[in-house]
Amino acid sequence: MLYHLLYPLTKYASGFNLFRYITFRAAGATITAIIICLILGPYFINLLKKYQVQETIRAEGPESHKGKAGTPTMGGLIILAGIVVPTLLWSDLSNFYVLMVLLVTVWLGLIGYMDDYLKVIKKQPKGMIGRKKLFGQIMLGLLFAL
Repeated sequence: MLYHLLYPLTKYASGFNLFRYITFRAAGATITAIIICLILGPYFINLLKKYQVQETIRAEGPESHKGKAGTPTMGGLIILAGIVVPTLLWSDLSNFYVLMVLLVTVWLGLIGYMDDYLKVIKKQPKGMIGRKKLFGQIMLGLLFAL
């Protein structure tokens, strides 16, 4: 988005020519992602703890998993924000491959969100069954294969 907004201003100020370079935009996206994760991450984790958004650990599970009891879940939303927001801000959105990777990332993130939602909100300990997750991934693959 910034690329499309600011690069055309090069004819008025040569400094905007920096937006033409992918290395400059990659550095900007990296800094944006770090800021999002460092600022929003702790706030979001505290919010999840406050509302007790945590996965229940099954009694029949391995002993190593029992130490994770009380750990907030849905942290993938922070990771998605750290990927999607910088991509929308700094990339060339007219590039098909950027849009494709963005769609794949959001699609797979939604599958993960639905799985966590079923575990945490609907209290279904196993979450989304493997077949449904696989079906969603196969549909995504077919969408881009055609």
